[in-house]
Amino acid sequence: MANVANDEQNIHLYDDDGDLLLEADTRSDRVILLPSGDPRAAGQDHDRIRIQWGQHLLADLVAGRYRTAICAVNDVDNSHGIIGELLELVPTSQWNVDSATSFARMFHGSVAVHAAEDHEPYILKFDLDRILIMGILRPKDQDHFTLDELSRGFQTVAKMLHGRRERWPVASVSFLGAKSNKLTDPDGQEPSFEAVLRTMFDAGYRGDVYPSLGMWELAPTGAFASYPFPESLKVMRSGGS
Repeated sequence: MANVANDEQNIHLYDDDGDLLLEADTRSDRVILLPSGDPRAAGQDHDRIRIQWGQHLLADLVAGRYRTAICAVNDVDNSHGIIGELLELVPTSQWNVDSATSFARMFHGSVAVHAAEDHEPYILKFDLDRILIMGILRPKDQDHFTLDELSRGFQTVAKMLHGRRERWPVASVSFLGAKSNKLTDPDGQEPSFEAVLRTMFDAGYRGDVYPSLGMWELAPTGAFASYPFPESLKVMRSGGS
């Protein structure tokens, strides 16, 4: 047992004095990750949402790490949304911000004439050659999404991904901290990240989710790297230990 303890104490993250030089302090953006689950239970990995703390979604998409990206789109202005940034970064795309917004506007107009009884939100597909964007269309005449609308959108997304391995791997934005397409709870406030993950999971989504950059500043609150969160959190909230 003594040898095991010594081996653990000799683990280093960085070469030379890097471990001492990179001790995190309160002046830097930081995330405190909490390990959870059994790493040997690989058979259950497919039934979780992975949370990509510290990673950059746009860079990973352009690098080809994902085949499909899920984000929001509206029929007014997408220049400040991630879809606008992505359309600018992919050189092989025939779409741009203006054409994507025009398509969303045209789609809303067509729905009003031919399928007014359908339930929003709809999913618009933008094929950028290497990347497929599934844009959850913000309901017409709204400046935000609700959690109920996000749930219906991800139910459709889950159906569009089911059995389509050519659309995997897939990543989604968190829909929090958005500039163009805000997400609100029943009180009109931005919901918790846990509420968003629960909504996605219950709708059937099992891809990756990228937190908003503002969440990188939440330390010392600990963060888990996947959802559902461990049962220990529920126990603690109920007053147990």
